[in-house]
Amino acid sequence: MSLSARREMLISIRQRYLESSWTEKGRVLDGFIAVTGYDRKYAISLLHQKTKATNSVKAKVRPGAQVYDEQFRQVLLYIWYTANQVCSKRLAPFLPDLVAAMERHGHFRINSDIRHKLGKISAATVDRLLQPERRQIKGGISRTKPGSLLKNQIQVRTFADWDDVTPGFFEIDLVAHCGGDPNGAFLNTLVMIDVSTGWLECMPLLKKSAADVINGISVAIKLIPFELKGLDTDGGSEFINLEMLDFCEAHRITFTRARAYKKNDQAYVEEKNGSVVRRLVGYDRFQGRKAWEALANFYCVLRKYVNFFQPSLKLREKTRQGGKVSKQYDEALTPYQRIARSSDVPEATKQQLEAEYLTLDPVYLMAELTRLQASLWSFAWSQNGLVEIDDVGLVEPVALDQFSSAPNVCDHFRYKKPRDKRSLPRNYRTRKDPFEKVWNEIQLKLELQPESYAREIIEWLSEKHPGQYTNSQVRTLQRRINEWRLRDQSYQTKMTQLMSS
Repeated sequence: MSLSARREMLISIRQRYLESSWTEKGRVLDGFIAVTGYDRKYAISLLHQKTKATNSVKAKVRPGAQVYDEQFRQVLLYIWYTANQVCSKRLAPFLPDLVAAMERHGHFRINSDIRHKLGKISAATVDRLLQPERRQIKGGISRTKPGSLLKNQIQVRTFADWDDVTPGFFEIDLVAHCGGDPNGAFLNTLVMIDVSTGWLECMPLLKKSAADVINGISVAIKLIPFELKGLDTDGGSEFINLEMLDFCEAHRITFTRARAYKKNDQAYVEEKNGSVVRRLVGYDRFQGRKAWEALANFYCVLRKYVNFFQPSLKLREKTRQGGKVSKQYDEALTPYQRIARSSDVPEATKQQLEAEYLTLDPVYLMAELTRLQASLWSFAWSQNGLVEIDDVGLVEPVALDQFSSAPNVCDHFRYKKPRDKRSLPRNYRTRKDPFEKVWNEIQLKLELQPESYAREIIEWLSEKHPGQYTNSQVRTLQRRINEWRLRDQSYQTKMTQLMSS
């Protein structure tokens, strides 16, 4: 008996059961148990329940679930891509400022209702609305050599020594653009991050040397909106040297270093190595003057976009209770906003940055980054050769009804590490070549009889050299013959003649 039939029977006899006498109730109950197979006590409880309990329970509709419709979601997606797909906890507090900047430069034509929703949306709701889009998005090699004994003259600074620091103290590091091959000359990126405000500067270097690092820092000093007070580096020889020490002493810069094999001592710059340089530039190899110029042009735009339109979170407090660690972060702010709130930066500097901020268009900067990135990737070399890059156009301003078809300017941003060497085509030997001594004989036979195949040659070698070659070596010989045929032009000529005849 089906469940629906048992429910119908229960409804039909319930009223009769409740109005019957004690003896009649027993007979009704016996018949109900015989038909449905229920336990007696369970059947009694069903018959005494109210009619409302047997009705199907409707799913509760969560209040406010339809507040953010598809139109609002498309607007949020456009803003999210303009913000370079930052996390919701960084995006939600920055939405009012970013929307105002986009409206100021004519990229938005939205009504007051959507603008009001953008101002009050929470980070959790942003995550929920962006979840389907994130599912569709797919997407460090250390070359540090230890420095000399000069380390003993440079003070060690750990991750716990950055409390109450003022603007001007930078962590710096190098990112190698070697494509997984450390041989030869290749470009490097000098990454500098201010610990207090998060101000970022990226300097392209033609090679990895102390002179190039000093030149990069000298250029960065002219770009940083406040005084450079301190540098904290790792133990690499490009930093730990007499030239660098003399440079810091001449410019009255505090020079410290991190401990060996303690990545957390440089947590700020290590995070930017991955989230900015590796994500936007990639893991390919770049070398030469033209690639350096393309990387320099890319970083000129990137510094404005990151410092003015990329909010970040800073850890305020971390507590541990047993095995649980609780962290508290401050409000998500851009480096420009942190400088504006800092009491250690002169007012003239703040006014200058504010004037520059009002002239910047985040949508144009993102489009320009995409164009310069495509130009940069035309000089990229991976482990398999030159990388093929598609052309990328600029992003035009879109209206409210065009958000669904707006181009995704971040589709061309990649975060792809080099593949494992085991997955690449192998051009080296792992064991001795069994056909090394007789290869000249095999090659002569192939030239005289180009239609010969591997199994036939193995049988011929077995007769000529008994006990040295077996049928288990056929596959190895097939690979050798295929490689030779691809290289040998005479074979192709003879096969053409045979095919034509």
